[in-house]
Amino acid sequence: MFRNIKLLWIWAIIAYTTELEFKYHNTTELESFLRDINTKYPSITYLYSIGTSVNGSDLWVLAIGKYPKHHTVGIPDVKYIGNIHGDEVVGREMLLHLIEHLVKMYGKDVTITRLINNTRIHIMPSMNPDGFEITQRDEPNCMFSSGRYNEKLIDLNRNFLDPFENNTSSLQPETKAVMNWIRSETFVLSISLHGGAVVASYPYDNKHPGMQPSGYSKCPDDDVFIFLAKNYSYSHGCMFSGDECENTPFFQDGITNGADWYPFPGGMQDFNYIFGQCFELTVELSCCKNPPAMTLEEFWIENQVSLINFFKFAHLGIKGQVLDSKGAPIENAIVEVQGRKNIIPYRTNKWGEYYRLLLPGLYTLNVTVPGIESRTTELQVFNNLANFSALIFNFNFNSIFRHATSLNDDTYQQYNTASRIQQNTIFLISIVFCSVLIY
Repeated sequence: MFRNIKLLWIWAIIAYTTELEFKYHNTTELESFLRDINTKYPSITYLYSIGTSVNGSDLWVLAIGKYPKHHTVGIPDVKYIGNIHGDEVVGREMLLHLIEHLVKMYGKDVTITRLINNTRIHIMPSMNPDGFEITQRDEPNCMFSSGRYNEKLIDLNRNFLDPFENNTSSLQPETKAVMNWIRSETFVLSISLHGGAVVASYPYDNKHPGMQPSGYSKCPDDDVFIFLAKNYSYSHGCMFSGDECENTPFFQDGITNGADWYPFPGGMQDFNYIFGQCFELTVELSCCKNPPAMTLEEFWIENQVSLINFFKFAHLGIKGQVLDSKGAPIENAIVEVQGRKNIIPYRTNKWGEYYRLLLPGLYTLNVTVPGIESRTTELQVFNNLANFSALIFNFNFNSIFRHATSLNDDTYQQYNTASRIQQNTIFLISIVFCSVLIY
């Protein structure tokens, strides 16, 4: 009953602009669609491939932004990935419709225009094109298909480097491409779209030493992740109810800690957060992994507001640069928030930038140029979502520094093997902001 009321409300606020057919688009059709969008909207889009699948299919990404071809200082990068499991197909189509909606509403809708001008958005509709094609050839199955895996029968969402245990399966080309992509960009926020449940899941997915007996595997930024997950859930048509699927447990508020649901190693979500400095949610969109195409329009109606609203949260917290006395950026300076000890300390990029997602509150930041100098500052963070910019604070050092040594693959591997309120108020404010401004 409440779900139907919610859907009617979403129908009332959506500017319906779709021309893309609600169907499952094969690999050739997906590429054609992306190329067509890039041709029609060249000033705000950039199409690129981060690598290829086992069978040689490109892993296409469409970037959308005011400066889509390259990272711009002060503008956070956000990514959405679909179809890491080839038989979980709804997310793949939702991302195609999201792309169409964003580019068509740019310059027409105030909020979407500001989002695109102040955020660089990367959308990969399919991380597992080989698995998707296998799924389309198989008999439809709601809960499992051999297309879940890539062509070499590897589960890509169990294939990433894991800080809590050794990953024994060889890294697949799709996984390597995404890992390199994460390391090469300054991603701040991410969503991975799945199927088989209706819930927003957050780190950690794997158990860690000292975790609670209940199975809840708590990360240092647990408060931020709960906030992000609740925002997706309560902006969704029905996820917040927590009981959409018969074969899944009840999820309070439509969210769950990954390991508290079921723990597993080698997940992309944990890799993003620990190795990529990127806050990623795993969002399950459908009880049936491979539902009939006729249901896709309803899934779009349920998820559209959540998918667009989520972009705003790249502007939570604090951002800035670490600079020397000449104003030159200091790369690989360590930026730490007191009381939040990350497994791998967060570091500045080659432009000396840092981004730190935080809820409003008082925080102490410590910035260290390794082996040379440290600086500690106390900062009050406010809710700046309406401004589409986190609090800007630059750290200026008195000396001239050479670049610190970069974290290389060996360092990542060492970490991999050796390492084992205000929230509710902010949440309500953001939901009201979404309802009033997004459409």
